[in-house]
Amino acid sequence: MATQQDNQQPQPGQESERTECERVRLDYFQTAPCKVVASQEIAASPDRIFEIFLDAVSWTRWAMPITGVEWTSPFPLQVGSTRTVHMRGGMTGWEEFIAWEPGSRMAFRFNQTIKGGPEAFAEDYIVTDLGNGRSRVEWTMAMTFSGGSKRMTPLIQLALRPMNAHMLRKFRKYVESDPALEEA
Repeated sequence: MATQQDNQQPQPGQESERTECERVRLDYFQTAPCKVVASQEIAASPDRIFEIFLDAVSWTRWAMPITGVEWTSPFPLQVGSTRTVHMRGGMTGWEEFIAWEPGSRMAFRFNQTIKGGPEAFAEDYIVTDLGNGRSRVEWTMAMTFSGGSKRMTPLIQLALRPMNAHMLRKFRKYVESDPALEEA
């Protein structure tokens, strides 16, 4: 499995523009001012879904904003493991896993992002084994916006719902295509 995306580099000056995010915990998924939930039934086992979650390159295949993922903690992952995620528009999230239960749940938060990014950001993936090689993935994205975006939270949330549902459908199609994963 790949541990980093091919040649993804931070934007010039980006390291100096890091800003701290609120270090949210799992209860944030209940209290966040902006929360978007999507779910899909997928023809794959929970173990296969987690193999794909662990593959850095796979994230770029279904999550449209992501251009690169770099695992910054050694495998096997656990609560407290970290990665850096590079996104379109120069956004970067320095993430820490706040839940890691292989085959059933993973959640992470931004510990830092670039200046102008969200005050808090976290994602939660709950995978339920439905039997017969099928699983349900429930994806929750939660965030607290900063600056002028904070006033736009209801509109942003409304726009994110169909976008996240679309990305999770792409994830389902990607997983069901049985992609070959890169070796570490």
